[in-house]
Amino acid sequence: MIDQFTQLNLHPQLVQAVSELGYTEPTPIQAAVIPLMLSGRDVIGQAQTGTGKTAAFALPLLQKLVPHSPQVQGLILTPTRELALQVSQALVGYGAYRDVQVLPVYGGQPYGRQIYRLKKGVDVVVGTPGRMLDLIKQKALDLSGVHTLVLDEADEMLSMGFIEDIEAILQETPAGRQTALFSATLPGPIRQLANKYMREPQAVTIERQQLTVAAIEQRYYLVNDRDKLAALTRLFETENLTSALIFARTRVGTAALASELAVRGFPAEALHGDMSQEAREQVLGRFRRNQIKVLVATDVAARGLDIDNISHVFNFDLPYDPEAYVHRIGRTGRAGKTGIAITLLTPGEQGRLRRIEGYTRQKITPATLPTEADIQASRDAGLRERMLIWLRRGRYSREQAMVQALVEEGHDLAEIAAAALKLARAEEKQRPIEPLSEVRSDAFAPAGKRERRPRHPVDPAPKPVPSRSNAREKGMVRLSISAGKAHGVRPNDIVGSIAYHANIPGRVIGAIRIKENHTLVDVPEEFVAQVLAKTGQYQLRRQTVTVERA
Repeated sequence: MIDQFTQLNLHPQLVQAVSELGYTEPTPIQAAVIPLMLSGRDVIGQAQTGTGKTAAFALPLLQKLVPHSPQVQGLILTPTRELALQVSQALVGYGAYRDVQVLPVYGGQPYGRQIYRLKKGVDVVVGTPGRMLDLIKQKALDLSGVHTLVLDEADEMLSMGFIEDIEAILQETPAGRQTALFSATLPGPIRQLANKYMREPQAVTIERQQLTVAAIEQRYYLVNDRDKLAALTRLFETENLTSALIFARTRVGTAALASELAVRGFPAEALHGDMSQEAREQVLGRFRRNQIKVLVATDVAARGLDIDNISHVFNFDLPYDPEAYVHRIGRTGRAGKTGIAITLLTPGEQGRLRRIEGYTRQKITPATLPTEADIQASRDAGLRERMLIWLRRGRYSREQAMVQALVEEGHDLAEIAAAALKLARAEEKQRPIEPLSEVRSDAFAPAGKRERRPRHPVDPAPKPVPSRSNAREKGMVRLSISAGKAHGVRPNDIVGSIAYHANIPGRVIGAIRIKENHTLVDVPEEFVAQVLAKTGQYQLRRQTVTVERA
């Protein structure tokens, strides 16, 4: 049994570095993976976040580096720039005594700086598939000298649609390289990728921790996909919600949903992997201080969150893998408190729900969405409770003088009170109760029929489309916006601005293609006039932009 880093045959400089970082005993995945990678084997590591997998692949990679080599020797692919930065910082720490040159590459940063560093010489490149592929196409990133390649959080890269980019990158590396793949789950496309590009990989599985806690109440609501937002806002009206974490599938989806909620009077902010660490900390700070009650996040962005007082977790988009579901709902019901996990389930997702129930060995309770009468009753009860609080406090002398003056002018006291209550609930106009379409019960798949899963999971929220694709969906009209990459524009900026100013649902916005000095965006034909009517009001990165037909 390996219980010390000194037993792993690591270079003394690496042992010294991890020791100074406070690590003494390797975690189970480190004890299993490090010897395999040092022996040159390909490895598939299945483990949850927080098990120490970064050190498991980073230490063997660092040990194999040849000092002062002119070529890139190690390559690590991650789903988000946030994770790329975390892994890069870990490599620098572990390699403190090895004079290691590590470069993180990701979108949103100038190409020039990254290309300059590559020309000077870099040992390890860590980054997102999209930016890596761009640098390869520009002949700035040469992978012919790579001896170790790591795919970190492969399931997340799959869910974000990076598989094709990953394959293109793998084809640029030497056939004799060592490959390590790490993933919390191993869906079919990931196994296919491993079979195609890895050589007799050794599998290492770290048993998952306790799946769920009894303190979490789990329920689901059956809704049509187009009614998810209406269902969510109805639940916000009736749940005793102190703070909520909502999971959407993509970073663009988080921004669109947060914008839609804010427009409806529910202060919300997005948390996704496209944010800088500073921006992330600012959002989390506002959430912890209760300045915002709702956080909309992707699975990757929510990993590592240290927040104990979340009353509700909402699955706006049901995850494809049961482990992801467990990871999500574990954000509530912490520190001995109770919590509520709510899933918005579409008719075609019954098979996935059954898999989750089988995995957790717990039933998720079906529930009925609040009716308009339920919401009105909840609003009335809330207003009455607020009134009783002020009556108990008795601190309303100025208002009492105003009432007395109105009575002296001949107004009825009961009518004055009713008018005051009408004013007090004026903000409810910002929260119209949106109708729900009927869900056909026979739309559920038969119990014995397997749900067909798309080859590449697709989120209904809008997302940027690579420039190589010019396809336009039927019923969509392409518009041009007078700002692009040169102005720092990102997809969530486009969605948020159009949804807010044109007052249309963010989820209906289609493909977004951000060019150097302009952006193309597809909008349903029925909303085109509405969007164009607001041109001149749109702002992207504090700059007013125009919108016109492309």
